[in-house]
Amino acid sequence: MKNFPNSQLTNLIKSHLPVDALVFSDKAKYIYIGRDGRDVVWSMFNHHLNANESWYEALNDTPGRVGPPIGRPPESVLQYFQEWLDQDGYPWWSFWENIRSWWEIRNLPNVFMLHFENLKVDMPGEIRRIAEFLDISIDEACWEDILRHCSFDYMKANATKSVPMGGAFWDGGAQVFIHKGQNGRWREVLSKSESKKYERIAQEKLTGECAHWLAHGGEVR
Repeated sequence: MKNFPNSQLTNLIKSHLPVDALVFSDKAKYIYIGRDGRDVVWSMFNHHLNANESWYEALNDTPGRVGPPIGRPPESVLQYFQEWLDQDGYPWWSFWENIRSWWEIRNLPNVFMLHFENLKVDMPGEIRRIAEFLDISIDEACWEDILRHCSFDYMKANATKSVPMGGAFWDGGAQVFIHKGQNGRWREVLSKSESKKYERIAQEKLTGECAHWLAHGGEVR
């Protein structure tokens, strides 16, 4: 949790939990960031591959932890993807359950479904939509500074301010954690049949509308 004493925003909590694992409250507002699962895997592989022993100790030695310990990833991102897809998010959380739980409550007034691709295509427009959802007024005199501070280049250059533990869990520091910020890198690795398999499973696990939004972004209805 982060506190913002001089802001219109009181508290911020970042989580990867599905809805039913949270104490959901109508007094809070929730922003769910969606992304094509293939892009999620490519991003997570970088986090996992560059993690150091402190990261593994924090994950595996936490009191009360359940489940098998997290081990080193395979060297191949393709193998990493195949294991993730065949075992529903292995070695992390159930990917399909997570997106499905939030999609089911997408029309609640305190839930905002934000897509990573929308931010890439129109970051200024998405920032204004977020501000409206959060009832935060934008000081237009600061608009260019807002866009600069939200840019990928700025975030990477100042990664220690936003990355967990300032990047202490990753060899190479915080700038390794904020890696590419790109979509579609999987297209250079996955065969057509492997990509089609992912799309077929997405259609089976989600509604058609949800699967389409997850793959392409756009406005949620």
